[in-house]
Formats: sequence, structure tokens, C-alpha cells
Amino acid sequence: GAVPPTQWAVWAWGVGGVGLVLVEALVRLTPRAVAVLGEPLSVGQWVAVAAWCGFMLYSEAWRGFHRQFNPRVVVRALGVARDPVPWRVVLAPAVAMGLVFATPRRLAVAWGLVLGIVALIVVVRDLPHPWREIVDLGVVLGLGGGAASLGWHAARVMGGVVPDVPPDWPAPRR
Repeated sequence: GAVPPTQWAVWAWGVGGVGLVLVEALVRLTPRAVAVLGEPLSVGQWVAVAAWCGFMLYSEAWRGFHRQFNPRVVVRALGVARDPVPWRVVLAPAVAMGLVFATPRRLAVAWGLVLGIVALIVVVRDLPHPWREIVDLGVVLGLGGGAASLGWHAARVMGGVVPDVPPDWPAPRR
């Protein structure tokens, strides 16, 4: 069901905090990534742009964000809003992302993703021009699609439609 009015702020903090992380990355990466489109690229580089951008739209934006990550973010933020334990409210974006207060499997997946992203950033940072910018362009499309998808899932929850995904809460302590 929908979130009671007294809990909207907690839910919005959880979902909005995740959205802020995505928007910050978009603001930082977009100018350099988009600039590469105005450069004289070779045919091979244009093929790489098209293939990479298509891959990132499908794998990151659609499969990663829209189908997996974002439904769970809005559901986990609902859980925090419905049971507003103070420390979980403060950490609501991290809880929504599954980085804290989750099953061991969800914690492993979430932290593995963070470590993988950091490793990719380190590798991509050293790519020569224009390859770094081409990679960044695909990432911007994936993140942009992910941010739009988060907004879509959030709007649906506000309309009373909650995704049918498990929140992956940890087992209760005995």
C-alpha cells in the first residue's frame, strides 16, 4: 500500500538520497562525455559509441536499474518509512540501496557492486582520449536512464503501486 502522510518524508529521504547520488554522478560526468560527440571520431570510434551506448542503456539502465535496483530501492525505503527506527531513518538512502540492514546475500551484492564500480572508475580514469569520454557517455546514458527509472518507480509508489520484490531484510535476532 501507500505510505501514510506522516512517513512521506522518511520515504522521500531514502529514495531521494539515492537519486541525489545518481544526479551528482550525472552532473560530474555529462559535460566531458557529451563533448566527445562534437569531435571528429573515426568510423570505428562511432561504432564503439553506438555499441557501448546501446549496451549501457540495456544492461545498466533497463536490466540493472529499472528491473532490479530501483524497485528494491523504493520497497526498502517504504520499509524504513513504515518502521522508522532512528538509525535506519538517518541512513535511509544506504538502507534503500542494500548497503546496510540487509540479508547477507543482499549486502554482498550491494557492496560487491560498489567495489566493482570503484575498480572500473580507476581503470577508466586512465583510458586515453576519446575512449574515456566514450565510456563516460555510455555511463551517463545508463545513469540517466537509471535516474529516470527511479523517478518512475517513485511516482508509481506515490500512486499506490508498490513493486512486488522482496526487500531482503535481515533475519530477526533471537
